[in-house]
Amino acid sequence: MSDTWESLDGSACLHSPPKFSVMSLSVSTHNDSPQQPAGDHSVGQGAPSIKEMLYGWVVQWGSAVVAGISVVGDIAMFAWEMLKWMFTRLPQRGTLLINFYQIGVLSLPVVALTGTFIGMVLAVQSYYQFHAIGLESHLGVVINTSLVRELGPVLAATMLAGRVGSAMAAVLGTMRVTEQIDALTTMGADPIHYLVVPRFLACILLIPALTIMADFMGIVGGYFYCVIVLDIDHASYLSHSRDGVVGFDLFSGIFKSCFFGAMIAVVSCYQGFHCKPGAEGVGKAATAAFVYSFVMILAIDLFLNIILDKFYALIYPSGINLL
Repeated sequence: MSDTWESLDGSACLHSPPKFSVMSLSVSTHNDSPQQPAGDHSVGQGAPSIKEMLYGWVVQWGSAVVAGISVVGDIAMFAWEMLKWMFTRLPQRGTLLINFYQIGVLSLPVVALTGTFIGMVLAVQSYYQFHAIGLESHLGVVINTSLVRELGPVLAATMLAGRVGSAMAAVLGTMRVTEQIDALTTMGADPIHYLVVPRFLACILLIPALTIMADFMGIVGGYFYCVIVLDIDHASYLSHSRDGVVGFDLFSGIFKSCFFGAMIAVVSCYQGFHCKPGAEGVGKAATAAFVYSFVMILAIDLFLNIILDKFYALIYPSGINLL
């Protein structure tokens, strides 16, 4: 190989051309990069400052609040669309009867059974305290008043949310995942009018009957345990029970149950309509329907009790003599 090579300007040179290799390039590249001390860290890799932690906390809570407000707004719009259909055109009779049977009639056994055991549990828990002060014959007042005013409506609503609310969310969620709701819209039928309004009417119209059933079976269960098992005088028990419960107590329980039924229907149907894809989404929708419905039942119960107690004080200024 000749030692003569041509330069850039065309002149010949007697020196050999410079030789470059991959190894020399890689070595020079590694050598040229600045070396960092072992203990030196950049700013991004260090622990977050208090300001950054506070900023992240505010962002997370702010996102949660915004998402919650958005969900409340969506539920309000969903309920408004349903109410518009209720006052413009009711569903067909066949659709209503099917939902009445599934929501009301099939819920009677579980509500009756649960109400019976609740009445017995109240008798068991209250007997020894009343027996210690010689007022065991007044157990009927405590049991009946607790059932009629509070436990009966809440118990019936809880059973309705667990049995019916989750089922409604699962059914509607499956229809959403399998695009049956979209098919109804394509055929010109409104899904809210066809699917939501019948379920809403069934819940709000039949939950008072379920509440009365829970009250009745709870009173019967409490009476059976007190008179038959605890051997409390029959006449005294019934006399005090009758004197301690007034018509307003029964009215307040039924009045609250209507709000509970409406909330269960709206929340459950909303969760089903906004179900995420897949079997997991349907399961989450059913779980969320029960959890949110139960929380809303307790919240509504609190506010309605505050309002109804004001009316109770106006109707009965001196109260009811329980002794």
